[in-house]
Amino acid sequence: MTVVLSPANVQDIAELRQLYFEVYGHGYPVPLGSDPVVMRRLITGGTAHWLTARACDGALVGSAVVVTEPGSRIGKLVGLAVHPGHRGGGLASRLTGAVCEEAFGTGRLDSVYATVRVVTAGPQAVVVRNGFRPLGLLPNAVEVDGCETLALFARYADGVLDRRAPVAAVPERLSALLSAASTGVGIDYAGTRDAPGPDAAGAVGTAAAVREASGATRTAGTAWTTGAEPIELIAAPGFVRRRFLELFPQADDRFFPLHTPNAVLAAADGSFEAYADLDPVAGSCALVAVHPRPAAVAGALEGLMATVTRAGADYAEALLPLADTEALEVFLASGFVPSALYPAMRRVHDRLHDYVVLSRTSRQIDFRTTAVSPLLRPYLGAYLSAWTSTYLPLHEVSR
Repeated sequence: MTVVLSPANVQDIAELRQLYFEVYGHGYPVPLGSDPVVMRRLITGGTAHWLTARACDGALVGSAVVVTEPGSRIGKLVGLAVHPGHRGGGLASRLTGAVCEEAFGTGRLDSVYATVRVVTAGPQAVVVRNGFRPLGLLPNAVEVDGCETLALFARYADGVLDRRAPVAAVPERLSALLSAASTGVGIDYAGTRDAPGPDAAGAVGTAAAVREASGATRTAGTAWTTGAEPIELIAAPGFVRRRFLELFPQADDRFFPLHTPNAVLAAADGSFEAYADLDPVAGSCALVAVHPRPAAVAGALEGLMATVTRAGADYAEALLPLADTEALEVFLASGFVPSALYPAMRRVHDRLHDYVVLSRTSRQIDFRTTAVSPLLRPYLGAYLSAWTSTYLPLHEVSR
């Protein structure tokens, strides 16, 4: 059957909403497929590449979008949907390839990433066929049809990976993730060594030293407790955005592409303000930035996580530079697990810098229903290794 691809326009919005409903039901957590105001803004705003697919009878049977934002040089593939009656003919792959070619064709992107459902192997195969490389797993990252794990993939513009800035050392707990990335992306991290822990004598482990320094202790139930004051949550999007831009006026001061903070988590003593993209519908929270610096949340992440959970997010993630050992140690010491590695994510002048996604979930993780492809299995092994070293210390396992 002949299918024609064409750019989306505002007259398509009603049919697009119906398509997303037929594909995902009421469980689709992204406004792109349900909110006509957001959809109109994306179609007309000049920051998204949106293609639709129509059958020979004129019916709208497919959709795919790459969203971008000025300055970040990163896009995200979202909203890939094919009507159930038109699956199996390669339309999803065709849409993905076409919309990515259009986005990269502008010359303004270094990479496009996608978070892919792993309830079946099909979506993983679609992005891999179109040049995407696996970057990691995000366990319990979203509420769709229940709590689901997502896989992170990225496709790069030509030559981007060759301009990466080297990283001399990283916390030891990231070593398995770097090994998985070496296989999945084809990057050689052999020259990146394990960074020494914050305790100069090396008598105790890295995470334990940070917990001790921050006043955090671990209970038998695998949770950390701390003497930090309660965290105040301010969920006022307009105020939060204005305050965020006051504290981070320069684009170079903030970096979490395609996420806009709508809430701020503030320490009662004023020692830090953590800006978050909080989405109770998806059950997720992205920690976009911390003022005055990411490591300022040392000793307070347990209280911060409790506040986020009460607000309806069972999953939280942070994006940190691979070279920022201090901040990585703080998050690792507070129960965050290295989940994905995004090489060459951020361009600074003529060099590109690697970033790490660290995540934490308050729900039990269950991988039994996931279809993890062979390309993702090294990342699953890396995550399980890091999770075990975080929540099941060796001396407890060996008893």
